[in-house]
Amino acid sequence: MLSLAETQQRLRDAVVSDKSGGAADLLVGGLNAAGRLAIHRRHYEASLVAALMGRFPATGWLMGTAPIEDAARVFVHEHPPTAPCIAEYGRDFPKFLTAFLTTRPGIRPVPELRAFSELDWHLGRLAVAVDIPPVTRDQVAAIPAGALADTRLTIQLGTYYFEAARPIDDLMKLYLADAALHQIELPEMDVRVEARGARGVFRFARLTPAEFAFRAAIANAQSVGDSAQNAWNVDESFDPGTAMAGLIDAGLVTDLSLVSALPVRD
Repeated sequence: MLSLAETQQRLRDAVVSDKSGGAADLLVGGLNAAGRLAIHRRHYEASLVAALMGRFPATGWLMGTAPIEDAARVFVHEHPPTAPCIAEYGRDFPKFLTAFLTTRPGIRPVPELRAFSELDWHLGRLAVAVDIPPVTRDQVAAIPAGALADTRLTIQLGTYYFEAARPIDDLMKLYLADAALHQIELPEMDVRVEARGARGVFRFARLTPAEFAFRAAIANAQSVGDSAQNAWNVDESFDPGTAMAGLIDAGLVTDLSLVSALPVRD
């Protein structure tokens, strides 16, 4: 007799991967048990494809709905959800989609498609973000001078940093403005962008290479000192004091903590 775990695994494989042969001995009772299982499989596919399409609306606008749905139908069977929160599903879809479309005849290549679709996924996250009260200059000034380099800054959740070899931020602005897409013209142009979202409102700011290196490192939980070093590696004239002030004045920093994880008190 199969254990509960084995039974669940067979049914899961039958729904997700169409390996119904392994579940054949479980399909008993009623009429057309295999047909009923097929209904579950179609529902599984349809619900996850709909979830993916909802997370990549700008990508569908750019490429057309049909090829994205084709890729999504394959993706949901090869890469089923691994977490209970469906809102997080699809983070790996941009990589899969880019590879999938290269094998499809008649699909025009779009430069930086993966970066654009990754931005699309993150905008879904930023759209529901809510800014929380930021720290002030006075709170930063209260940090002992010797401890500032070992301080970590927590950035507003509705923030995303990305680099691209073409101005995909301009392309995304066209989508957000509900503009008609007639022809794609993306010149080769390195961009480093800070995307911010709060309550459905988005802002894009292009950064210098050093600014990007500093802010992206801060957002990745590196200390102020390590983040400044990243920026100095790009530009020796980088001024960390000015960069810190810019972060604070922009309301981007929500918390301060030492690398030891002890909170910095006012």
